[in-house]
Amino acid sequence: MPPVLDPSDLYTIEPDQPDAGDLGSPVLVHVLSGFLDAGQAGRLAAEHLLGTLRHRTLARFDVDQLYDYRARRPPMTFAGDRWEAFDAPVLELNEVLDTSGRPFLLLTGPEPDVQWERFAAAVGELVDRFTVRLTIGLHAIPMGVPHTRPVSVTAHASRPDILGDHTQWIGRVQVPGNATSLLEFRLGERGHDAAGFAAHVPHYLTQTEWPEAASVLVSSVARLGDLSLPTAELDADAEEIRTAVAEQVEKQPEVLAVVRALEEQYDAFTGAQGRSLLTGEQVELPTADELGAELERFLAEENERRGREG
Repeated sequence: MPPVLDPSDLYTIEPDQPDAGDLGSPVLVHVLSGFLDAGQAGRLAAEHLLGTLRHRTLARFDVDQLYDYRARRPPMTFAGDRWEAFDAPVLELNEVLDTSGRPFLLLTGPEPDVQWERFAAAVGELVDRFTVRLTIGLHAIPMGVPHTRPVSVTAHASRPDILGDHTQWIGRVQVPGNATSLLEFRLGERGHDAAGFAAHVPHYLTQTEWPEAASVLVSSVARLGDLSLPTAELDADAEEIRTAVAEQVEKQPEVLAVVRALEEQYDAFTGAQGRSLLTGEQVELPTADELGAELERFLAEENERRGREG
């Protein structure tokens, strides 16, 4: 890794820290927004964990050194004749207690726009400071899969034996770099155990919230990290949205035909597990546009309704 400026200057440690060994050897889960999060699954998973479990902040990053405000302008509130509020981006590390009281760490906030190497080194320092035994990154990717089948995930790790048996959905590909993946890569180079999960969201649902994918991400963390994490609220939301989508699809024969084609491809792959769903070699993938503007409109209205009721 090339030399970087002092990583310690990127973050501040909050007072009243736990003593050495109080956390044991915790898992660190990181969910960074700004890259790829189909169905907003990573965001939903992080918000769910912080909203349902006890937590406290351990460290805060200096976002001013990492964030491009002109590329991702934070919202400000104007009230009549004055500026009332600024929704400043926050990148912080929290200690979270699972339902059995076991601590783990959760790093959330915007993906750094700059200084990725320095950021990765800074997280590495925190990994050492809190004797983290495993890091797990979360996000979600669009995939040619139907909403009528269980959400699958692409799993990866710095050592193959970390994951155990798992289905390889994707072969060798080159993708745009991102801070989450670089962090996993650099930690692995340093000898730390690092893993990640990417939930597969139907490519025609990437713009709507898909809590089923978030639930699968949380469950994946629980299994790999030996944690007790709740998913009941996500599962209830998922059932509601899944039912609504199914009702809408049944009303549109052309949409239903595309979903059936995706089901056939999915079943063929899971039955034979011979080819990647990204290769397009089994059947020709329909495009997201083929599902029709009506389905997109319906999903947008459904999200808006859920927001009002929430």
